[in-house]
Amino acid sequence: MLLFLSELLAQFNTSFNVVGYLTLRILLATLTALLLCLWFGPYLIRRLVEGQIGQAVRDDGPKSHLSKAGTPTMGGAMILVSIAITTLLWGDLGSYYIWLVLLVTLGFGAIGWVDDYRKVIEKNPRGLPAKWKYFWQSLIGLAAGVILYATASSPVETSLIVPFFKQIVIPLGGFYILLSYLVIVGSSNAVNLTDGLDGLAIMPTVLVAMGLAVFAYLSGNAVFAQYLHIPFILGAGELAVFCGGLIGAGLGFLWFNTYPAQVFMGDVGSLALGAALGVVAIVVRQEIVLFIMGGIFVAETLSVIIQVASYKTTGRRVFRMAPLHHHFELKGWPEPRVIVRFWIITVVLVLLGLATLKVR
Repeated sequence: MLLFLSELLAQFNTSFNVVGYLTLRILLATLTALLLCLWFGPYLIRRLVEGQIGQAVRDDGPKSHLSKAGTPTMGGAMILVSIAITTLLWGDLGSYYIWLVLLVTLGFGAIGWVDDYRKVIEKNPRGLPAKWKYFWQSLIGLAAGVILYATASSPVETSLIVPFFKQIVIPLGGFYILLSYLVIVGSSNAVNLTDGLDGLAIMPTVLVAMGLAVFAYLSGNAVFAQYLHIPFILGAGELAVFCGGLIGAGLGFLWFNTYPAQVFMGDVGSLALGAALGVVAIVVRQEIVLFIMGGIFVAETLSVIIQVASYKTTGRRVFRMAPLHHHFELKGWPEPRVIVRFWIITVVLVLLGLATLKVR
């Protein structure tokens, strides 16, 4: 919106052209989302406390978590509001990539909101039944895949790019839709599984968003894309503005979510943020890089799959408790140690993902 306004005002004063610079809008989006979250956060937390919208804690989990019972949840709403406002302010509203990622994010946020609402307000421990949760996730994920496939303007936009190699590009054809679905829904649920400790999910999400913002910016620039041997995706640079909003909102939320947390994001936040990362990775054709940078999310998901499969087939548990962060807690690691070490691992993985830009 401000980009459009600046273009109108530039007819009278050329200094307004500065708003058209993508790098400036990325920085402003980050700062705007951060300030919005810091401003809106205390109000939302007060309302959640007044409404007694508190987190339920598993009885079979680590005993240290029992003190978390009643901590306000559904705080992910502050993240989504900040991202939406920021994207609409600083993004190019003529870009369908902006609208697609924003609608998918808010759509998954709505699914999470219904799930949280049923759990903490209606006191239904099941929340939104799993079959319905996955149905709506699948519907949105498939719709996004179909739209991206139908609007692709070049074969590379529907091909699988293998990092570390210059020439390995695998045409997917219609399987692109299936891949898009798996990435969006998979990353959404992976972030959701990781959201079990104070700040554990939000900081890796911010770090991965930083990495994807770099890929989005470079992929949207024909000169940089050609030099780095990555696909040139016309208009993909605008997704860096969205990522900037996600980064700022995530850091703002972390202000309240850091140990000991004043608020939890709930499914309304975790499902939405995971889906957002998935969509951005798909557009810039870096699904494998997302798998690398989001290694913590992958490990958390695999730990649950392995635990369930092992228990059902052998009656034994591989981990003391799944997801993986609970395993380390039960081994005696204090919660802050688990959190910070997972952050450090994510920093290393994001740097590794960025290294694929040159190691080709």
